[in-house]
Formats: sequence, structure tokens, C-alpha cells
Amino acid sequence: MTLVGALAVLFLLLALYCGFDPFGHSPIADFPEFEALKVDLPAWSDVPTDADSENLLQKSEIKFLNQVQGPESIAFDPLGRGPYTGVADGRILFWNGHSWTDFAYTSSNRSEICNPIASATPFSYVKNEHICGRPLGLRFDKRTGDLYIADAYFGLMKVGPEGGLATSLTTEAEGVPLRFTNDVDVDAEGNVYFTDSSTKYPRRNFIQLVFSGENSGRVLKYNPATGETTVLVRNVQFPNGISLSKDGSFFVFCEAAIGRLRKFWLKGNKAGTSEVLAILPGFPDNVRVNEDGDFWVAIHCRRYMYTYINGHYPQLRKFILKLPIPTRIQYLLQIGWRVHAMVVKYSPEGKLLQILEDSSGKVVRAVSEVEERDGKLWFGSVLMPFVAVYDLK
Repeated sequence: MTLVGALAVLFLLLALYCGFDPFGHSPIADFPEFEALKVDLPAWSDVPTDADSENLLQKSEIKFLNQVQGPESIAFDPLGRGPYTGVADGRILFWNGHSWTDFAYTSSNRSEICNPIASATPFSYVKNEHICGRPLGLRFDKRTGDLYIADAYFGLMKVGPEGGLATSLTTEAEGVPLRFTNDVDVDAEGNVYFTDSSTKYPRRNFIQLVFSGENSGRVLKYNPATGETTVLVRNVQFPNGISLSKDGSFFVFCEAAIGRLRKFWLKGNKAGTSEVLAILPGFPDNVRVNEDGDFWVAIHCRRYMYTYINGHYPQLRKFILKLPIPTRIQYLLQIGWRVHAMVVKYSPEGKLLQILEDSSGKVVRAVSEVEERDGKLWFGSVLMPFVAVYDLK
């Protein structure tokens, strides 16, 4: 066989391999009904280019290394105790000043499969998290001391100040089940606002949700007096973090797929309407208000032209996803080939006030949430086995 013939055969075999993906390496190999939608991305010229040239997040202190797996949300109770955090095995833990203790859990099934695993990573628990629970967003009601929990699989839940097994508050809205309950906040009257990131994909398929750009996400309100759950905003592409403003006149929520912070008015002439508060430099996770009324947003990664083009051309994105390229590689392509951390602070009017980064992921590799307390930023991460703390002073 000539060299040209050999190359032709090799090309044919490669084409067949890519076309049929015999080993199921494609991220969508097990999702025959997968559809890719156009993502409503803002113009590239509108994306902030501000950067932290000093990489100040590298000055953060890594705490509790390998003591907490995937601590997505960080919360302190009304008495100032904590932090509390939900971890990958389904428990909510409390730091008593000396050690981590079990505080609460969202699933009544605490069998052996839900036990902490030695030398585990946050990913070790994914296959059983629909059984063991996966607490994500946490918020305390400052009046009662009750802890509200957004569990990815069990919906909106609540547990009293003494902890224990959480009580289910709602698992559906308008007859549509909560599929991916993500974050939560509670106002001064006890009304609870929360996000359901998708009615199609559960959390364990969040990669497919990100890649699809599907828009079944919802922002909801639970009224504890009536037990009624209402949909405030619908058809959102991956709603994620949510936070009430300091005065309670509005809340903001993150549009993770688009990379925006959106404001929803609760009071005043604009009540019941929403508007874009800020276009973010990357794709957000959770958002938290501080004592000054400003909003800290955890950014999963910066925007890159590869992601921008993929968002605008869904058929191209689907073609690439069908190739036998492992999920990890596809994911790294989306985030610029490196895990890195960024947090940004915005005023209630949407002005960018501060940006902190670890652009190389040298110390803080990923951030899911930023909680400001007593001059320090506490970082949670659904991907990492630690909590990081940065001193603002």
C-alpha cells in the first residue's frame, strides 16, 4: 500500500471513530435527545475586561483542607456562629470553633452509601447524591434561626436552630417538579426566594445543562403562610445564585449561561419587573450581599472567544460535543484550559467596584460563593476540598 493509500485508510478510520464514538467518550453519548440552544450572550464589546493584575486571591488562606468536600455555600447563624456548609455527601456541617460537627441533613437515607469516603473528592459522591441529598444554597432566617436549604434533588427545605433532618417545604411549582434547586434567600417577612436551574437536567448532569444552553430554569417564591410556590421569572438559561438587596426592595440573581446579574423588583413602581443589572466578566455561580448593600459574585471562569462562538452557534457546539472528546477536555476548552478563581463586587446600581483573581489557580482554584464577614471573604467551592479566606484589611 502506498503512503497516500495508508493515509486515506487512516483518515477513514479516524472519521468512522469520530462519527460513531464506539467507546462513548462524547459528553452527550448517553443523551440521545440532547439539543443545543443559542445562548443569549451580550455583545463581546460589552464584556468587562477589568482584571486583578496582582492576583490578590493568591494571598488567601486555605482552611480545612480535605475536611470538607465541595462546600458550595457558606453561612453564619444569627448568633454569629459558624461557618455552616453543605458538603458532597449530603450533610450540612457546623464549625464549632474546634472541629466540624454534623448539623443537619436533607435525606432520611443515611445508609452506608452516604458515609464520608476516605481520600474522596467532591466528585466521588455524584453517583449517589440523588439518594443522599446535595445541599447547595444555605440561608438563615435572622428572626427565627431556621436554616433554609436549597437541595439539588429534594427541593426547598428548612431545619430548625438545633439541626437534624430537614423538612421539605416544596418540591414543585405549577405542577412542574423542581429538578435542580440551587440557591435560596429569605426576606424579613419570611418569604423565601430560590432558583431551580433546570426542569430537564438534574445537578449530576450539570455539564450537559451548561453545554445545552436550555432555558427551562426558573426563579421562584415560597410563601410560608400559605405554602404556595409561585414562579416569578421563567425561561431562564441556568439561573444560579440569588440574593436580596439590603433594603429588601429587590433581589438579584445570576444568569449563569449568559453571564449576567439580573435585578427583580419586589417593591415600588417597578415591582414584578426585571432588568439587567450588570454584564459580568465571566460566568457566575452564587451572589451574596454584604453589610454595605453591595453584591459579591463568584465567577466560575472568565469568558473566552471559544465559548462565545459556541454560544452563538448551537449546531457547531453540538457537532463538537458529538466528537469522542472526553467531558473533562470539553470542559477545559470552555474555561480557557485552566481552573482559576475570580470574585467581583458590584454596587446596587450595577457598578463594578472590585475584582479579585487567582488567574493561574495557584491557591484558589475555584469559587462557588463569597460571604463577607468581619473584614474577611469566605469562599466556598462545589469543586474543591477546602474553604478559602481572604483578608480585606
